[in-house]
Amino acid sequence: MLISYKYKFIFVHIAKTGGTSIRSALTPILLRDPYRIFQYFFNRLSGLTNHRLGVKFPRHAKMIAAYEVLPREVFNDMYKFAFVRNPWDLQVSSYYHIQRERPHLIEHINNFEDFLKFKLLQDRPYHYILDASKEPQWHSLIDMSGKCIVDFIGRYENLEKDFKEVLGRIGIDKNIKLPHKRRALDRHPDYRVYYTDKAAEIVATQFKEDIENLGYKFG
Repeated sequence: MLISYKYKFIFVHIAKTGGTSIRSALTPILLRDPYRIFQYFFNRLSGLTNHRLGVKFPRHAKMIAAYEVLPREVFNDMYKFAFVRNPWDLQVSSYYHIQRERPHLIEHINNFEDFLKFKLLQDRPYHYILDASKEPQWHSLIDMSGKCIVDFIGRYENLEKDFKEVLGRIGIDKNIKLPHKRRALDRHPDYRVYYTDKAAEIVATQFKEDIENLGYKFG
């Protein structure tokens, strides 16, 4: 999660939705925020205490965290946005990310369908986290009653166009370049080639809320 008190926005960073590129593009802007000094200090303090102090929003914190922590008038005055992605495409991205970053976790996996079963269908100890894209993206956008509390939901599929709209809404130069970060270059551009009917059904079941609330479908 990124928060700017100067530009009055909250960005919820959902994993595998272009968030790293967005963070990179916004970082120079955030450095102009005078509150950034205090945020940096408390972030460092959180790290020095092994994050035992509640003084930092985690990278992939949900919007409900800001809703519960910030004064309501501050929260309501913020422009709140997030980006989402087709859940079938997202899981392919997750597969390549783990192969690149932590291959030892899936060295026993033979194919993509086995990866989905291992990641989404097996029980594990609470401290074993394969990656941050195991639950519906919708959960990052809602309050305790299930109501969406973000002002704008951008699409990974329209990343550059929707990011420009965000920049306009928060009063920042629309010509800011959106770098391409952590893109898997060796994957097929069409996520559908990775799926059997069974694999597609696993994602459809696990991410039913994304499909219903965000309007995604396979294909």
